[in-house]
Amino acid sequence: MIDQKGFYEMKEFKVEGHEASLLPDGNWKMVWNDEFDGTELDRAKWDFRLHLLQCRHKTFTDEGAVLDGKSNLHLNLIEKDGQYYSQQLQTGYNFMDRPGKSFYEQSGKKKDPLTWPIAKFQKPKFMHKYGYYEIRCKLQEQEGWWAAFWLQSPIIGASPDPEECGVEVDIMENFTRDNIISHNNHWSGYADDHQHVGSGERKLEPTPDGFHLFGLEWNEHEYVYYVDGKESWQVTSPISHHEQFILISTECMGYRNSDQPDPKLKKAVLPDAFIVDHVRVFDKQ
Repeated sequence: MIDQKGFYEMKEFKVEGHEASLLPDGNWKMVWNDEFDGTELDRAKWDFRLHLLQCRHKTFTDEGAVLDGKSNLHLNLIEKDGQYYSQQLQTGYNFMDRPGKSFYEQSGKKKDPLTWPIAKFQKPKFMHKYGYYEIRCKLQEQEGWWAAFWLQSPIIGASPDPEECGVEVDIMENFTRDNIISHNNHWSGYADDHQHVGSGERKLEPTPDGFHLFGLEWNEHEYVYYVDGKESWQVTSPISHHEQFILISTECMGYRNSDQPDPKLKKAVLPDAFIVDHVRVFDKQ
């Protein structure tokens, strides 16, 4: 249904004791969720991403992801001796992130780029294909680090066909503190043939408590992105037909190009956190 302003009306899906979801038209059932109840992160649902393209990333940490006892997850910005750290949570694993031991470590050779064997396979905690994916969250306040809610394929880039091996689907990315977010898709891995399409900037409207809903409907034909119950963007190609896993991530700026933080981070006033109220996944009935 379309309302008088031209927006598709979203339907409330109520979860007892928690904020409701806003879902596109249709009959939906919830198949996976985390309301972040209690005082400890549910490690049966989440693991920490600590590696990026086989390398242990200096600022990805398993410290500082805490539940506040009020059904919220806080991913905290941490400072230690002038260096900054934050967390990335995932329900599965990208094969390119699997670390290994170089022959240098094993044999003492000074210049041996070969890494073998790589790490053992890890069983994903949750993988899914198609459906509706939603996060309710509050963006951080300090400059110098960013947050994202996204889907990743465990075998992205393993084949030239993104429909077969998956698409990185960034449902929400926030890089600045001016209430600007974007949606972005990446495919063909992360090599010279990498491809990308993005929504451009999307300005968030204020909400009473500062929390926002970001959602994605993924079906065989398209990705449809939603912000606070309103359609924001559509992508019709390429569409992944492979099961993918969920990530909630934060990252400190500056460390992909150097061993020092972005100057903006040095001005950050702590504490600061990316706060998540819930993550939910729905299937159409």
